[in-house]
Amino acid sequence: MDTDTFRRTRRGFLAAIGAAGLAGCGKVEDEGGAGGPTTTPAAAVEPTTPEYDYEIGHDRTQWEHYDPDWASPTDAPVPMALEPEVLVENLEIPWDLAFAPTGELFVTERTGRIHVFEGGDVERVAAPDAVIDVEALPPEPDDKGYWETWFVEGGEGGMLGVAVHPAYPDAPFVYVYFTAETDDGRENRVVRFDVAADDPAATAETVVEGIPADAVHNGGRIAFGPENYLWITTGDAGDGDNAQDTSVLAGSVLRVDEDGDPAPGNPDLPGADPDPRIYTYGHRNPQCITWLPDATPIITEHGTDGLDEVNLLEPGANYGWPDVRRPEEYEGSDVHPPLVSTEESWAPSGGVFYTSERVSEWRNRLVFGSLFGQRVNVVTLSPKGAELAPVDDEERGRHYDADWHDDAYAAAAHWTLTDELGRIRHVKQGPDGHLYAITSNRDGRPRGDRFPRRRDDVLVRLTPAE
Repeated sequence: MDTDTFRRTRRGFLAAIGAAGLAGCGKVEDEGGAGGPTTTPAAAVEPTTPEYDYEIGHDRTQWEHYDPDWASPTDAPVPMALEPEVLVENLEIPWDLAFAPTGELFVTERTGRIHVFEGGDVERVAAPDAVIDVEALPPEPDDKGYWETWFVEGGEGGMLGVAVHPAYPDAPFVYVYFTAETDDGRENRVVRFDVAADDPAATAETVVEGIPADAVHNGGRIAFGPENYLWITTGDAGDGDNAQDTSVLAGSVLRVDEDGDPAPGNPDLPGADPDPRIYTYGHRNPQCITWLPDATPIITEHGTDGLDEVNLLEPGANYGWPDVRRPEEYEGSDVHPPLVSTEESWAPSGGVFYTSERVSEWRNRLVFGSLFGQRVNVVTLSPKGAELAPVDDEERGRHYDADWHDDAYAAAAHWTLTDELGRIRHVKQGPDGHLYAITSNRDGRPRGDRFPRRRDDVLVRLTPAE
């Protein structure tokens, strides 16, 4: 890791972020690359983590959003008009957001940095040297458009997911998922940092390693779930056969404890040598993990030639990739069918099952970004046979209730903010109930010539228009 890291005591760290909510508009200055100014690397040291006094429970009924009797809305999520308030600008391909219970917001940039935001201030936490080199286009480049700039250095890898330990700040650990250079090429791994240390860089500890990596399909979303286990989505690393090999950590959803060991209750899987950290398999490139109020896990997943999916996860289930993807292939198969399977490409990214009243019309709905669609998707899940939320305009929504779909729920999808922010990488519910989103406009893939803009990439707060 470089020496330009976040160096504070825990008291200094918490004092700096204060108790105020996000406000104003911060700016990340262009430092000329993922590592910022060139410095002399610190000598390698063995990570040392102090003992912290904390408890972590695994009772889902203690989850703050737990509601086994939640009800699906029967109306459309209108009004859809939201106003994006820019909080931070000039980020370099931000990828994930994680709120701490004390109010800090941790954000990753694919170019290799972890930041913390509070009160309009921007502070770097760490910039691991092991992260692959990733290029970000400058704001307002000479060439714009998907086909002119499609593949920047680093592909789809780099610094991806971030999660905060459920006992934070008593356990002051921040977890990240990133693509690393190794002697044998590349791999994805999950590493945690002690952000209360004077030098968090010296505390880096690998939690999960050996996840296959490639220029495409790295998955990368991580989150602690209702039972305080860590969930990790992995892509097939460009090789569909990985997704059907239960001895390989690619094309799967993993469920582990805080130290990276298999979580109790993980399913038995088929195969000669299945990895006990795998919860489900047969995935192409899942980039969202969230939970219904009854603690049921939901993911979104990138398809091929459209055929993007929203999936409800069942322990040990096979989700079919690469053998099963089209409607006629699901019918009669023993793989788990999707809740949503699209005809057109959405490229669904990160999101959340929204439970707040801040945007009351969206409560109890799945809200997630769309990279290719350059919008926010709002999906209402209704039990099969129940009244389904109406879709009055097929240009702005669609029903997904075919007989071959997952029989747990039918879905009504609506979309909003189309082409207002560009590529939406992630949408997150904050502890204040507001929705926050980040864009991915400097990765070379925006459609049209409107993005990236001078202020890209941005972190925004979405509030109902007055």
